Amino acid sequence: MKYFIRLNLSIDSGGLELKKIVKAILPAAGLGTRFLPATKASPKEMLPIVDKPMIQYAVEESEKCGIEQFVIITGKNKRAIEDHFDVALELEENLKEKGKKKLLDEINSLKHLEFAYIRQGRALGLAHAIMCARPFIKEEPVAVLLSDDIIDPEETLLQDMMEVYYKYESPVIALERVPKDEIHRYGVISGKEETKGVYKIDSLVEKPPADEAPSDLAIIGRYILTPDIFNIFEKMSPGKGGEYQLTDALNMMIKNSPIYGFVFEGRRYDAGDKLGFLKATVELALRSDQLSDSFRDFLKKMAADIK
Repeated sequence: MKYFIRLNLSIDSGGLELKKIVKAILPAAGLGTRFLPATKASPKEMLPIVDKPMIQYAVEESEKCGIEQFVIITGKNKRAIEDHFDVALELEENLKEKGKKKLLDEINSLKHLEFAYIRQGRALGLAHAIMCARPFIKEEPVAVLLSDDIIDPEETLLQDMMEVYYKYESPVIALERVPKDEIHRYGVISGKEETKGVYKIDSLVEKPPADEAPSDLAIIGRYILTPDIFNIFEKMSPGKGGEYQLTDALNMMIKNSPIYGFVFEGRRYDAGDKLGFLKATVELALRSDQLSDSFRDFLKKMAADIK
């Protein structure tokens, strides 16, 4: 396991020091029941979308924003995640001997990143998973990414959220407008638009019925949190299902400090269920330099056969 070297980085904020975001938390301790039996003994986060496990997309998204230190919250049967981001000397030697430089470069592309792993004994909700990372975060802002929300690699969602954080010096939540018949699957916010696409949030509701939802702005799996969230976690009681919900913590936090939402208008793949996973696989395969042409021909033939 690699441990972090603490970086003392800050940006100019009107004469005050505002710490830069250099770390990300990736919760990965869930049971993955939607993908059973495939996830009975294998992590959902390691399910491949084309040629990468879904958790790698979140790591690469973060790395593009300058984040190089990761805390991954794991659980039972999650060792494959640690192995994936570890050095694979035997495999590297094999690829060198066979002259497969491109493959070697691909498996080493994240070698400069640092990872720490914390085991969550029981899956007690997103807030509890984030709380487990406190020993590695200390007094600094942190990005939180849910790896089953795949953001199109060409999009800049996390970078845009970071810019909102540096402007307002407050937590930032990614939002997306969703159809009314899907709103019950998400946390939903009410708030006022401060600038185009940026909302100051009044409250958050976890998975409301469509007729009770305060808006069509749903929370998606990207957050920038400030260190005071950990003090909120310590005061929380478990909510629905005996879990510690992040929306509950944010509602407590909002009473004393502002929270902002950034509306994402790009392409997101909800790979947390089978249909969304398949959609992500198809669309990203169609963008692959190696697969796009032959895969597109296959899909056209298949569509013609169905007709």
